[in-house]
Amino acid sequence: MRRRIAIALGGAAALVLGVTTAALTPATAAQAAPGLISALQRDFGLTAEQVQTRLTQEKAATEALPAAERAAGTAFAGAWFDAARGKLVVGVTDPAAAPAVERTGAVTVPAKVSAASLDAAKAKLDDSVRAQAAPASVTSWRTDPRHGNLVVAVQPGAQGADVDAFLARARQTGVPVTVETAARPQTVAAGTVGGDPYYINGNVRCSIGFSVRGGFVSAGHCGQPGASVTGWDGSAMGSFAGSSFPGDDYSYITIGNGWWTTPVVLGWGTVSDQLVRGSAVAAPGTSICRSGSTTHWHCGVVEALNETVNYQQGTVFQLTKTTVCAEPGDSGGSFISGDQAQGVTSGTTGNCSTGGHTWFQPVNEILQRYGLSLVTA
Repeated sequence: MRRRIAIALGGAAALVLGVTTAALTPATAAQAAPGLISALQRDFGLTAEQVQTRLTQEKAATEALPAAERAAGTAFAGAWFDAARGKLVVGVTDPAAAPAVERTGAVTVPAKVSAASLDAAKAKLDDSVRAQAAPASVTSWRTDPRHGNLVVAVQPGAQGADVDAFLARARQTGVPVTVETAARPQTVAAGTVGGDPYYINGNVRCSIGFSVRGGFVSAGHCGQPGASVTGWDGSAMGSFAGSSFPGDDYSYITIGNGWWTTPVVLGWGTVSDQLVRGSAVAAPGTSICRSGSTTHWHCGVVEALNETVNYQQGTVFQLTKTTVCAEPGDSGGSFISGDQAQGVTSGTTGNCSTGGHTWFQPVNEILQRYGLSLVTA
């Protein structure tokens, strides 16, 4: 049913897809799709050669991350991609762990607070919000492994007893707290307009995230279980089999009626359509791109994992923050790093004219929640 994907299902060689930024090696980096190189040049201000080098380095960092975390053990204090060094950087609370981590190809830096302590502190704050909602002027909170603290974002000019009380709750978690200002993120579903969307109950438009066995995943705020879904051409696709929002922001839509699943993210003519080969998590600092039915293809970097966002509709936990832009109708769309699925678009602060930040719901949590298998090439 997809008019933009010309696939000869009997022969993979018939599908040429600009692939494979995550499959790049120094010897094959030049094989990256020209469109993908151009998109990253546009959004990062780099030359084509610099983009190819970065993609190769990011692939190595992504592959090194699981082994580096295992090598650090209880001394692991988080990890991120450092574009200036072209390396995965791992914080360690015990210098004795550094040699083993560095043998995985990562660079180490000393840290005062372990990742486990940061995660436990944020989980404690999240639990407090489940019991007592955060004030509207608090927009999000996350861990910052680079500096070993919790970061709480509040709206510009926000003050008062409710904000002070929330910050006190944050400080009671036992780790340092930093306060920053940021606008409240907004979810990015939209009413019916033209494009390549899927429609919920005929009038709300969102974007497909990733194909899974039996359907696809998207954002939870797009629809409730049982809501019917139609495709870009108005034909029936299926319905929401599961949905969660707020708290989470994910959904699972089952399909039929002649629609099929493919391991592809649309490039919208900006880049070649991208193959999906897995869902390895990209570290902060890694480049990432988003595909959506309103603003199509845009790129940026992963800023933070496990950030809690306080939307007007309620709090959503464990989102990933990026520098990619988004606009209404992009909700649910694909976030992909190289050829690795990362998540589905949740909300944004800004637009693709002035910029902003966009959050996504990690795809692996959705797969685990509904017992799904990602369709991969």
